[in-house]
Amino acid sequence: MAETDGTTTNTAPRKSSWKYIGPGIVVAATGVGAGDLVATLIAGSNFGYTLLWAAIIGCVVKISLAEAAGRWHLATGRTLFDGWRSLGPWTTAFFVVYVIAWGFVYGATAMTSSGLPLFALFPDVMDLKWWALACGLVGLVFVWFNRYSVFEKVMTVLVGVMFVVTVYLAIRVTPNLVDAFAGLLPVVPDAKDSVLNTLGLIGGVGGTITLAAYGYWVNAKGWTDSGWMKVMRLDNRVAYITTGIFVVAMLFVGAELLHSANVALAKGDQGLVQLSGILEKEYGAATAKLFLVGFFATSFTSLIGVWHGVSLMFADFVANYRRSRAGSDAAAHSAAEVAAGRRERSLPFRAYLLWLTVPPLLIVFGVDVLGLSFEDPFRLIIIYGVLGAAFMPFLALTLIWLLNSSRTPAEWRNGWLSNGMLFVAGALFLVLCVKQIWDMDWGSFF
Repeated sequence: MAETDGTTTNTAPRKSSWKYIGPGIVVAATGVGAGDLVATLIAGSNFGYTLLWAAIIGCVVKISLAEAAGRWHLATGRTLFDGWRSLGPWTTAFFVVYVIAWGFVYGATAMTSSGLPLFALFPDVMDLKWWALACGLVGLVFVWFNRYSVFEKVMTVLVGVMFVVTVYLAIRVTPNLVDAFAGLLPVVPDAKDSVLNTLGLIGGVGGTITLAAYGYWVNAKGWTDSGWMKVMRLDNRVAYITTGIFVVAMLFVGAELLHSANVALAKGDQGLVQLSGILEKEYGAATAKLFLVGFFATSFTSLIGVWHGVSLMFADFVANYRRSRAGSDAAAHSAAEVAAGRRERSLPFRAYLLWLTVPPLLIVFGVDVLGLSFEDPFRLIIIYGVLGAAFMPFLALTLIWLLNSSRTPAEWRNGWLSNGMLFVAGALFLVLCVKQIWDMDWGSFF
C-alpha cells in the first residue's frame, strides 16, 4: 500500500524519529480535559506539592495502557475491537452499551465544557447553551469533512496553545522548587480519604476510552505493522511526557496560588472560571484571558478528539459485526481500512458523530431526558462518573488477556514489566470504580 489518505506511507522507517510523531499528541490532547485540570488544581490546593509523585505515576500508568493498545494494533495487524470480539460476545455487549450510553452523556458534557471559557471571555455575545451548541456543531463539521492528517495538524496547534499557557502560568506563580522536589517522595497526606484521593489523582490523569482509541490513530497515521513499533513507542512517550507537563504545571498553580492562600476551588468546569477570576486579581486581566484561551484549547481538543477517535472505534465495531454476520473474516481487513481512511468516510462513523452531537443538545438546552438535565445535574454526574470509572478496568484486563495469548505473535507478547503495569492499572481502576459506585446516593437517584 502506498499513500494513506494524505498521511504517512506504510513503509516503516529503520529507526524511530521525532518527525514521525503525531498520534501521541492527539491522545495527549484528547485525554487531558478540563476535569483533569480541575482535579489536579484541587489536589495542589489541598495538599500543596505532596501528591506530585502520584500525578507522575498516573502518567506512567497511562503510558503502559496506550503502549499496549498500540502494540496490539501493530503486532497483529488487527484492531482492538477485533481482539475484544475474539474474547467472546460479552465484550461486544459491554462495548455497545458503554459507547452508546457514554457518548450521550459525554456529548453534553464536552460541549458545555468547551462553551464555558468562550462564555467567560464574551459574556455579552450569547448564553452558555448557545456557545455549547456552536462548539458541538463546529466539532461535528470539522471531523465530518476532514481526514486524520488535517485533524492531527489542528490538534497539534491546539496542544501548542495548551502547552504555552500552562507552562506560562506555572512560571508566573513562581513555584517552590525545593518543595516540588520533596513532592516526588511517595507520601500520602494525613487527611480523611487521602488514600482514595491519591488513587483518584493517579487514575484521573489523561484519558479513558481515548486510550483505546490510540491504536486506531496509530493505524490512521498509516502505521499498520510491527516495523513501526519503535516509532509508536517514542510517540507514546512523547504523549505522556506532554501530559505530565500539563499536570505538573497545574499542580504548581494549585499549590502556589490556591494552597498558600487557602482558597477552595469549585469542582467541575466552573472551578476553572473561578481560577480565571483569581488570576485576574493577582496578575491582571491579560493573564486571566490567556488562561481562558488555554482552557478552551484544553476542552475543545477533548471534544474533537472524542468525536474522531471514538467514532472510528464505533465504525470499526459496525464493520466487524456486518462481516461476521456475513461469515467473512472481518479482522483481516480492519487495520488496513482504518489506515486507508475508509472508516472516516463510512456511514457508521458519521452516525456516531451525530449521536455525540445532536441528542445531547437536549440536555444542554435544559430538556429532561430520562431524568438527565443540566438544570438538575445530579443524575448526569452519577451516570457519567460510573461510566467513566467502568471502562478502564475493562481495557486494562482485556489487554492483559490479549497480549499474553496466542492471538499476539510471541515476539510482541507482554513481558513482566508490561504485565505488572497493566495489572496495577486494572486493580487501581477497579478500586476506583467500586468506590465510585459505593459512594453513590442511590436512594436520591431513584
